[in-house]
Parts: sequence; structure tokens; C-alpha cells
Amino acid sequence: MSGRQEVTYGLDVGAGKKNRRKKKAPLGGQEAEHPIPRVARLMALAIRFEGLLRDETIRDYAELARLGRVTRARITQIMQLLHLAPDIQERILFLPTDQGLHERNLRSIVSRIDWDEQRRMFQTITDLYLERGGVSA
Repeated sequence: MSGRQEVTYGLDVGAGKKNRRKKKAPLGGQEAEHPIPRVARLMALAIRFEGLLRDETIRDYAELARLGRVTRARITQIMQLLHLAPDIQERILFLPTDQGLHERNLRSIVSRIDWDEQRRMFQTITDLYLERGGVSA
């Protein structure tokens, strides 16, 4: 994509407990027609966290974990999404809602250093989900 776009997401990263509070309607009081995939929200969260760390608003992953009430390991998993090739990150941010892709599926890709290899692996995963009609296994 050319040009600069800003995407804003809200994410509750509570420590494994189901959110028992009543879900709030989006601004305007209407339900979203197309909910944002969780993996896209996590990608946006990683980008936001990186900015907070770079600006020294947040000191380290441990502080992020405390504030988000999750483990440091979970923060690390989320932050590793930033190791993906930039074009993969962009595709994740703008995924169709029925893609069926999960952060867990990306962990093997994140471990690769070569962006070309990441792209091949990502394409394989997305092709697999499209063949299944967007339904995850």
C-alpha cells in the first residue's frame, strides 16, 4: 500500500480469564459489521508496545506484562510478530475476517530470519486456509 494509514485497535490482554464484563458496543452504538481478526489486533498491539518501549514510556517487557496482567512469555510471543517481514505484517493488519489465521500459526514463520522464506511459509499457510474455506483447524 502506498501512503500512510493509521489503524487503531483496542485489546484486552487479561490473564487467561474470560472477560465477564458486558461487551461495549463500538462508537456510534452499532455492532461492527466485520470484526477485526485477533491476530490483526495482536499485530497492532505489538507495534504499539514497540513504540511505548522506544519512547521509554514503558521500561521493559516485564512492565508490559504487569500492566497487561499476562506473563512475560506471552508478551515475548506477541512482540515476536515484529520479526515478520514488513509486507507480512501489513497483510496481517488488513486480513479479511474469515481468513482463519491465528498467531499460533505464525510462530514457526517468526523463527525464520530470511524474509523470503517467511513469505513462502506465510503464503503456504494462507493458501491452506483459503482451500479450507477460511475455517481454521
